Amino acid sequence: MERHLFYDEMGNEVEFIIKAQFSVGDIDYVAMMPAEDLEADTYILRIDYDENGEAFLAGVGEEELKVAVEVYEELLKENLQ
Repeated sequence: MERHLFYDEMGNEVEFIIKAQFSVGDIDYVAMMPAEDLEADTYILRIDYDENGEAFLAGVGEEELKVAVEVYEELLKENLQ
């Protein structure tokens, strides 16, 4: 699993493990968890792009999250088989 360093809204460094990157239609998502707590919840965020084409992570709404979680869970099941 890949480790990436991110900065929270207060500018603090937080290391995350990227568990998966996947798509739902033409929207890309990343599933990630804090590196220091492997028992923590997995976060699913949308990969968006700014006007310069630079990627950034964005939160998702409740309905969008439900769909993304379903796809992610199916991906996990497929990888276990």
